[in-house]
Formats: sequence, structure tokens, C-alpha cells
Amino acid sequence: MIYRYFIELSYDGTRYVGWQIQPNGMSIQEKIEHCLSIKRNEKISLTGAGRTDTGVHARFYVAHFDVSTPILQSNDFIYSLNSFLPEDIAVSAIYPVHPEAHARFSAFSRSYEYQISLAKNPFVNPHAWYVRHPLAHEQMQEAASRLMNHTDFTSFSKLHSDVKTNDCTITRAEFTRDRDRLLFRIEANRFLRNMVRAIVGTLVEVGKGRISPDEFESIIISKNRALAASSAPAQGLFLTEVKYPSWVFVPDVSDKSS
Repeated sequence: MIYRYFIELSYDGTRYVGWQIQPNGMSIQEKIEHCLSIKRNEKISLTGAGRTDTGVHARFYVAHFDVSTPILQSNDFIYSLNSFLPEDIAVSAIYPVHPEAHARFSAFSRSYEYQISLAKNPFVNPHAWYVRHPLAHEQMQEAASRLMNHTDFTSFSKLHSDVKTNDCTITRAEFTRDRDRLLFRIEANRFLRNMVRAIVGTLVEVGKGRISPDEFESIIISKNRALAASSAPAQGLFLTEVKYPSWVFVPDVSDKSS
């Protein structure tokens, strides 16, 4: 019998090539699979909620994995696992889920936050985009609100991506200002590769007065990536939430096994 579990974690992506295992560097997935396999004394393969690019962070991330015997639900296992992991990766929970639950395909909503720094700050800027030019964030918000009028975001997708559709349903897109920081929060049922960073990069051009909100919407309608701005730097982007339907979660099936 196979038992399926969700693992919840957070990570600082600065030192990694992203979530997914890559031939050119260390990934989050590789680190956790290695530690889980040692702890369980069996080969563990993780399937993540989605790909995060090189340098992107996650305050909340979910992956699933299968094991041949149940995991004893105790804080000791998580504590021991975290002791094996580097300081920039932290596991917060491991729990049983429905055998058909899938960390990526069962999710119905994902949220990201992008942090823009408006002043030089050694404590903020390593995890933000430091923009020296004054930004009209009211104009940026007006443009961002236009995102929810559309579903095809080809203009903000990575070229030649292997996806069947570029359609996404965005339910939230808003800026808030916190002193010398602008925080952009966006929620959708799915995201294309590089989509959030391309959106933010283009919205910053709106904030600089180089693109109007109407022109921003025209870029969406054009379905032409060449008309959008360069992508925002990776270090300011955080995955913050992944939501699942209730059927995914099941009562603890663990027994005295470990």
C-alpha cells in the first residue's frame, strides 16, 4: 500500500536554481528529497505545487510524496528533518492526504507577493527590487486592476513555454505602500512561467510614467511579449499561498510506524 503526504515548507531561493531539479545547480527539491530519503531509508521523490525560478523565494510551498509505510505524526520527525536541511529551507508540516491529491494539479489558487524597495536599505534590498526612480503607485494600481478584465496573458509569458494554454483567472492584483516599500500581491488559479515578474516589470514602467494604464491594458490585449517590459528581478518575488479543495485532506492514517 502507498501512503501520500503533503509537505509544507518555506525557503529563501537566493542560493538555488529554483524548486525543480536542474543539471546546472542545486535546487530546493533536490535538497529535501535527499534529506527525506535518508530519514525514511527509502527513495523519496517530491512533486511540487509549481516551479519557482532561480532566486525566487517561498514563504509557503507545498509538495507531495509517497511512502510505503505511514509516517508517525509527531513534531520529532519534522524537527529531525529540519536539522538535516540548510538554514534557508524550513519544513513546517507533513500530513496525510487523499491518494489522488496532487500538489500541483489539485491546487485551485496560488498567491504571490513582489517587494519593491524605494530606498537603499541593506536589510530589505537583498529580497526586493530597489527602484531609484519615483513611482506613481496610484497609476500602477489602476493598471494592475485591468489584469482582472482579461484571461489570456501571453504578453507576460516566457516565450516557447510548453503549456497548452496561456489563460489564467486573476482574482486579486493590488499594491500597498509600507513606508519605503511597495508590495504587489496577486492571486490566480494558475500562473505562467515568468508571468508575475513580467507583470511587475511592466507595472514599474507605468509607475515611471513611461506607460499609461490604457497602454498597459493594450499590451495585455496584444498577446505580444515583445511589447511588455523586461521582467523584474527574481529576488523580490515570494510565493505566499497555495489553496486546495477540502477533499484533498484526510484524517491522520498513521499508527505506531515511523
